[in-house]
Amino acid sequence: MSKKKVNVGNIVCGADQLFLISGPCVIEEESIMMKVAEQLKEITEKLNLPLIYKSSFQKDNRSSVDYYMGPGLEEGLKILEKIKREFGFPLLTDIHYPNQVKPAAEVVDIIQIPAYLVMQTTLVVEAAKSGSVINLKHGQFLAPENMIKPVQKIEAQGNYNIILTERGYTFGYNDLIVDPRSFYHLNETGYPVVFDVTHAIRKYGIPSADPSGGARQYLPVLGRAGAAAGIDGLFIETHTCPSEALCDAASQLDISLLEEFLKPLIEIHNIEVKYRK
Repeated sequence: MSKKKVNVGNIVCGADQLFLISGPCVIEEESIMMKVAEQLKEITEKLNLPLIYKSSFQKDNRSSVDYYMGPGLEEGLKILEKIKREFGFPLLTDIHYPNQVKPAAEVVDIIQIPAYLVMQTTLVVEAAKSGSVINLKHGQFLAPENMIKPVQKIEAQGNYNIILTERGYTFGYNDLIVDPRSFYHLNETGYPVVFDVTHAIRKYGIPSADPSGGARQYLPVLGRAGAAAGIDGLFIETHTCPSEALCDAASQLDISLLEEFLKPLIEIHNIEVKYRK
């Protein structure tokens, strides 16, 4: 099956070149966001790796009302807009409610449907109607071959700008597993496939600030497995000081480690592309 190419700014998702989606999990103070953007620009230009900047203005699935949920729609979009203006990155952010679609679509290039919400028809349809590129996160509860269902909901609105992202499947209680067969099934949809490696190491039921709330030791092996399995893009949440991050502190990658982390993945991806041809 030939894969559809999806244009995001000047990036062609689904082409031979690997692309990266990266940034802090949730929008924090502006100085942190700009510092991450600055370092991401330096790293990706050095590696010749196209970048889509990602951060959430709202995280509505936190496990406690006491946890930081983000600055909200208006303030968050202002910060993202400034990053786009100063660095030229295409942007991705997630939405949780249909009324967030229109204002988000005016600023960002990709609207992301969170994994927990991927089967919510009203939300998916409203996002699709915006005409934006839609990134569907694979629901932890959904067999990967059934991701064709939300894809078809978007296509029914005449929108074929779709990306699918793998982030692990619920395995027992409070644990995730990445099944390489998922990459096969997602690729079968004909749309670009991304691997969200940092969310795949989260440990549910444990506060994200607790070091045991993520299993970073698995990042290299999971990243390399995904690159070899035929993905088109990588999704890596990163922060200048993950231990102080306001969300997913146990799983975000320290940006000082990002360049060396990416190098073998780019190499493996390029080998896989040659093998595929």
